[in-house]
Amino acid sequence: MYVAGVERDYDDGVTRGGVTRWQTVSLGAMALLAAAVLIALVVTLQGADRERDRALQLQTHSYDVMILARTLSGTIARAEASLGRYVISGDKSQGQIYWDEWTLAGSQIDRLDRLTNDNPEQDPAIEKLREAYEARGKELSVTALSTSYGRNSQAYARYYQARKAPALNEINRDLNAIIGRERALLQQRVATATDTVERSSRIAGVLAIFGLLIVLGAILLGWLSLRAVGERALARADADAAREHAEALAEAVARTSAELREQEAKLRQVQKMDAVGQLTGGIAHDFNNMLAVVIGGIELAQRSVRTDPAAAERHLDSAAEGADRAAALTRRLLAFSREDALKPEPIAAAALVAELTDMLDRTLGDGVTLVTRNEAGDWRVRADRVQLENVIVNLAVNARDAVDGRGTIAIVTGAATLDAEQIGACAAGDYVTIAVRDDGCGMTGEIVDRVFEPFFTTKEAGKGTGLGLSQIFAFVRSQSGEITIDTAPGEGTAVTLYLPRDTMAVAKEPRRTVIAPAQVDRDGYDILVVEDDPRVLAATTGALAELGHRTISCSDPLAAPDLLGRHPHIDLVISDVLMPRQSGPEMVAGLATTFPQVAILFVTGFAGDANAAEFGDHHVLRKPFTLAGLERAIATSMREGRPSPEQIAAE
Repeated sequence: MYVAGVERDYDDGVTRGGVTRWQTVSLGAMALLAAAVLIALVVTLQGADRERDRALQLQTHSYDVMILARTLSGTIARAEASLGRYVISGDKSQGQIYWDEWTLAGSQIDRLDRLTNDNPEQDPAIEKLREAYEARGKELSVTALSTSYGRNSQAYARYYQARKAPALNEINRDLNAIIGRERALLQQRVATATDTVERSSRIAGVLAIFGLLIVLGAILLGWLSLRAVGERALARADADAAREHAEALAEAVARTSAELREQEAKLRQVQKMDAVGQLTGGIAHDFNNMLAVVIGGIELAQRSVRTDPAAAERHLDSAAEGADRAAALTRRLLAFSREDALKPEPIAAAALVAELTDMLDRTLGDGVTLVTRNEAGDWRVRADRVQLENVIVNLAVNARDAVDGRGTIAIVTGAATLDAEQIGACAAGDYVTIAVRDDGCGMTGEIVDRVFEPFFTTKEAGKGTGLGLSQIFAFVRSQSGEITIDTAPGEGTAVTLYLPRDTMAVAKEPRRTVIAPAQVDRDGYDILVVEDDPRVLAATTGALAELGHRTISCSDPLAAPDLLGRHPHIDLVISDVLMPRQSGPEMVAGLATTFPQVAILFVTGFAGDANAAEFGDHHVLRKPFTLAGLERAIATSMREGRPSPEQIAAE
């Protein structure tokens, strides 16, 4: 019994020992498996986190590249828009804005080059973009330089050609190519990151299931089950963090997309208001008609000067009228480009419309019934009379074209008291309204969106000046007013101007006096005439000879110092302003120290207040001029622009 009992205890012990050893081995094996599963799960999750973070960084990098490319496009558009406004208005601040924006675009190209270093496929596109940018910069710099020197006619033509230049299209193509490659790279990166994360998720799922099976198979290993639960909780926390991160990224992408859409809308607005270059032949047509009157009148006067002096005088009067009309059109064009000085004054809108009625009747033709109505009382506006007349005439002519020369046009002046921004950007206050209504064909929404673009017109080539509503828009904005258009196809059009009311005391109208020609010095003056155009030079010297002066002709401003040195008795230099080799102000600046005793008179048909500082204290005579005007300018220059001997000695 004892032995048996001992054997039984031994067997039990062995059994228990065997079980214990099995349990120990199983515990160790399961612990190792559990550890391996946990390590693999941790490694997999860490790899997934790294891939996710890397994908997010790459996505952010790609969005930075695309946003910078769009921003660069907007910067170039703003630079060209500022240059367009500089060409039209001559405002040097717009020229500075153009230069700053264009320089900023260059720095953005450098930054874009740095951002795309990780993608060698972008290098050729970046180089092409830089070359197109430099080529475009050379084209635009010529336009800006022409404007800076006051050669607006050349600047208009160059800017018109620059709008069609291949460099601009090349820049847009290169930017689109860069964005397209980056978008394709982004899609590839997203797909790769998604595949990696999905694969890691599948592996993590398999490992988690296997760990769960181990826990279920080893109930005695409770601590392993608890640890597995803890790992699952950690995984859920990581998933929640990843989801929050993804939501934050999606929100950032949405904000960026909204900003891009806003920038694109602003770019479209700038491009819409900067559509310069659509000049028609209307201006040339009008000038040719006026020149035909001038040339025809002169030829007829030449034929009749001996046989019929009265008829010759009539023909000369007709030629002079044609020349005056050409000069008036030039003044209107200069006023539109802000090169001509403006003279604001209080104007009763209703009275001005009444004064224009006869002229409008003749202009609009017999097929148009013109109706005027005054609802403004004696309310006045402060504006340049010539500009306001041109605005009313332009609106009436547009209305005539809308009714095809046969219909009813109403011009109504009214009064309105507006709240702030009730009409456009108008401030709160009283406004005089001028409405021009017609019962014509009306306009579509697409045309209304473009009517304020500079030189936009729907007229055929050779009809009209091409200024259109863009001139009216510029005038209204300069008056801090607003303009509205109420139209629909087949329902006519009503264009209404809102101009701030002038509440200042009305000054009495100055009495017009006829200024008599200045008294001509019997001995006359010795005058050096500097003019590069031989016809203008001959006409000017002939006019001076008619007035009793002695002239010396000079067709090259660089030869003026030598002529003054050989003719020390010269009293006055009459100089053109814009000349090919050297401008008049530049020539005079070089003469100031060597010939201080000589008076200066500038003669120009272009320069205005924008570059008046170049003339200094010297008198300026505007072309075209009369003999009386020329003699008055000479008298003024000799009286005010010539220093006394004491002043010369003091210097």
